[in-house]
Amino acid sequence: MPLILATDDTGGPEIFNSVQGEGPSAGTPCTFVRLSRCNLACEWCDTAYTWHFEGDERPHRSGATFDRKANQITLDVAEVAERILAMGQKRLVVTGGEPLMQGGPLGELLDLLPDHRVEIETNGTTTAPARVDIHVDQYNVSPKLAHSGNPAELALIPERLRSYSLDERAWFKFVIASPGDVTEVEELVRAHALPRQRIFLMPEGTDSATLRAREAWLVPLCVEHGFRLSDRLHIHLFGDTRGT
Repeated sequence: MPLILATDDTGGPEIFNSVQGEGPSAGTPCTFVRLSRCNLACEWCDTAYTWHFEGDERPHRSGATFDRKANQITLDVAEVAERILAMGQKRLVVTGGEPLMQGGPLGELLDLLPDHRVEIETNGTTTAPARVDIHVDQYNVSPKLAHSGNPAELALIPERLRSYSLDERAWFKFVIASPGDVTEVEELVRAHALPRQRIFLMPEGTDSATLRAREAWLVPLCVEHGFRLSDRLHIHLFGDTRGT
């Protein structure tokens, strides 16, 4: 079964080396593979080219839609594995979109990469099949708050949140656009017994000025509530660009 990947600026698959920009392994050298398609539609999504295709009427603040043919590429699992191995890194970050939507072929891919440490970036609405889960060293779970524009019944599924809260491999990363969002995070912590020591608050923004402005008020809130802060290193280093 093939994998459906996002494309980079050349039209090739978005498989690249960089440093992790967010969360508990920020700064760590990694190979990234970005899969296409998502089951949610965040209004501020910075990878809308993975899902906001022509004909999709779900709102996005840019107002832009993307040509599916130009922004998706389908490759055999073996070819994807070869490209990842050629990158020479031992840590792999599988991102999207929502990568767990392709759990079957993703499991086949990870079977071919037994020596890699694997991070999965997920919105937390799905569970990994056993063939994927056995390879995962770290889940970066980013539940979507109300300001994302997603209905809570789609974005915040209690049994999924509880399952990730019990998995010590899972770290939670909440995108914060205003101080009131932190109140919503606290409500989720209480409702689903989320582990405060594994929670990051990350400012929403796709340029350094916005991130710095929001961090000015977010840092005191992290201190007050006992949450960790995640910056977005790749934005400061490379801007809001593909393949970084």
